[in-house]
Amino acid sequence: MSDEPDGRGDARGDEAADTGADGGRRELTAGLAVPEMDCPSCAGKVDSALGRVDGVTDVALNPTAGTATVTYDPDRADEGDVVAAIEGAGYEVTGGRSGGEGSADGDRGGTADGASGDVAVAPPSAVWTTPRAKKTWLGAVLVVAGLLFEFVLTGRNPAVASVLGVPLALADVLFVGAVAASGIPVVRGGYYSALNRSLDIDLLMGTAIVAATGIGYFVEAATLAVLFSVAELLEDYAMDRARDSLRELMELSPDEATVRREGGETTVPTDDVAVGETVIVRPGEKVPLDGTVIEGESAVDESPITGESVPVDKAPGDEAFAGAINEEGYLEIEVTSTAGDSTLSRIIELVQGAQAEKTETERFVDRFAGYYTPVVVVLAILTAAVPPLVIGEPVTVDLAGYPFVFAADWGTWFVRGLTLLVIACPCAFVISTPVSVVSGITSAAKNGVLIKGGNHLEAMGQVDAVALDKTGTLTRGELAVTDLVPLGGADEETLLRRAAALERRSEHPIAAAILGRAERAGVGALAEPAGFESLTGKGVRADIDGETYYAGKPALFEGLGFDLSRARAKTDGGVADGGVVTEGDDGGPGGAGDGAFAEGSLAALESEGKTVVLVGTATELTGAIAVADEVRPDSKRAVERLRELGVERVVMLTGDNEGTARAIAESVGVDEYRAELLPEEKVAAVESLRAEYGEVAMVGDGINDAPALATADVGVAMGAAGTDTALETADIALMGDDVAKLPYLYALSHTANGVIRQNVWASLGVKALLALGVPLGLVSVAVAVVVGDMGMSLGVTGNAMRLSGIEPESYE
Repeated sequence: MSDEPDGRGDARGDEAADTGADGGRRELTAGLAVPEMDCPSCAGKVDSALGRVDGVTDVALNPTAGTATVTYDPDRADEGDVVAAIEGAGYEVTGGRSGGEGSADGDRGGTADGASGDVAVAPPSAVWTTPRAKKTWLGAVLVVAGLLFEFVLTGRNPAVASVLGVPLALADVLFVGAVAASGIPVVRGGYYSALNRSLDIDLLMGTAIVAATGIGYFVEAATLAVLFSVAELLEDYAMDRARDSLRELMELSPDEATVRREGGETTVPTDDVAVGETVIVRPGEKVPLDGTVIEGESAVDESPITGESVPVDKAPGDEAFAGAINEEGYLEIEVTSTAGDSTLSRIIELVQGAQAEKTETERFVDRFAGYYTPVVVVLAILTAAVPPLVIGEPVTVDLAGYPFVFAADWGTWFVRGLTLLVIACPCAFVISTPVSVVSGITSAAKNGVLIKGGNHLEAMGQVDAVALDKTGTLTRGELAVTDLVPLGGADEETLLRRAAALERRSEHPIAAAILGRAERAGVGALAEPAGFESLTGKGVRADIDGETYYAGKPALFEGLGFDLSRARAKTDGGVADGGVVTEGDDGGPGGAGDGAFAEGSLAALESEGKTVVLVGTATELTGAIAVADEVRPDSKRAVERLRELGVERVVMLTGDNEGTARAIAESVGVDEYRAELLPEEKVAAVESLRAEYGEVAMVGDGINDAPALATADVGVAMGAAGTDTALETADIALMGDDVAKLPYLYALSHTANGVIRQNVWASLGVKALLALGVPLGLVSVAVAVVVGDMGMSLGVTGNAMRLSGIEPESYE
């Protein structure tokens, strides 16, 4: 049994699985909210308790989210046995839901994935008004009153009771009352820890409280009980804040949908909406499920999915995502996926799984804590027992000019041993990494970046080189018209109208680009082409208004007799202005010759990686249109920002030709480019970058670049929203087509690594300093609790919360 995931992500709470070689054994899965299970040692106790339940086959515990996902054989166990085991470990189960046929529909006990029934995160708790909190406040009042009578009103502190012949003053009774009020929950937790053979904070603190009370050190016992209880409440509050970020993500998913059924409208739970049904989304409402717009137009805020703050216009045929907010118009959407399979549901599911996955740092911390705690416990025992036996008479030691008296009395050294026992608790040290990982991953998810594990979060912040695919990453991945060069008496509108009329019946991507530009330019009604013919590899031909027109490569027109040698010749000077028309000698049919274009103008366009399409008749050129896959406006700044953040090398990898690759590389400013690469050659390129620079991140579309993404230390998929393959294959997915999120991702990961290091070393350093001060009498029990336990736990949690403040930069 383990609290690490088994590679499937977190199990779904509403599914029954047939497992085993024979496929006949039915298993059920219960997703349970266990809010008090908030650290690895807590998870260890729960895991140990569940391991003793006959019929439990798999356990996935997520202490940061406060959830347990347990798979069991219903023929040998039921959910009651699972709940009883968890409660037997000392942790209350506040809700859950079993999966599979015939399972009870119990209270989920918190925000859950409405589609799958998974308990996504423990419900928020009113930390300061719980029964534990009330007992703590009562204990605090009793301690304050006891201290008042013990040290201030000493004359009013009479003996009021006697136990085994030992008189108890009023202050002593108050202290014992404080121990009973605040300490019993701690001792109870220690009892369960002992039952589960877990050397954790509850066992250490419970032992210290019982021991101090047993030998009459009531002040120390009461102080320890109250301060530790306060520390636990503060840690619960801090953990609750860490869980808030995931709750916010969960709340994006609508619970209900308005569906058109039987000619009317009805509101039903999103779980009950089937694929193919039509949902209605009015202004201000959330899109309930993934689907395709079939009626209406509106601007939709997709920032919950893609992190893109600018609303996206939606019209019939466009895709819409669950959780997006309809801002102004009326939409009817045909559902294409159930609630459990929506893009948002997959994001939430993957974020949950990512939180449960341990990083290398976490594994190191867990291993270290496994040695640290027993060693310090032994030192605590030795501190309490050895000095009184060895020292004998008091010994004064001069340290840096300060005298320290090592007395031989048992009481003094017992208290110091007790203090070391408190310091032996590794709680702050152990939670230092997971709270940072949770904060980073959930913050990224809210900004449209899906990180599928803490190990990927760490790795991204350590990359030395970033390899970028060209198409769809640095460029938009769609052809667009970039230049219009009309000739003779034609203007841009005339050139565009004739080209669009010719391309109306073509299905080539270049035709789509020209038609799209014509539509945006509002060139008016297009003539209907007659006798349309596709000239394979060259262009198209059709009759427009009784005259035959051509649109195609320069080679097509050279075949018609035009001499374009000067326009296609490379010049020694700068880039020619394709819009300049020069008068020269006629070089072709009808007098429209090479002199019609500026010298080298077509060559200049081609050198920029653009495809040139000429338009004209067999005797006269109307002009040229340049088409290219446009560079994203943020690509250049994103590359610059990566270098500023510390990335040593930014490289573009593409299967495109040398000329296009060079033009794009110069435009965006990458350090180098590698062109005409096959998929396996991209893999080799990634491996060579790793050998030369170190760790490499590969950024691509998640499908065509899958081999290179898998080879890189970190694979990042662009535009993964709604793309199952990208979500499944990449380590990290940028949900929108926004390359500007790449520097944000690197900055977040790099900062997260720094925060993790700060938390780990600060926790260790403070514990070490406190431990050194204990034998010298410089550290009291109160200081050990307030600084070493409560203070450091709050400190590392607060430091981790800084990651939620990192936002993507706007390059506009």
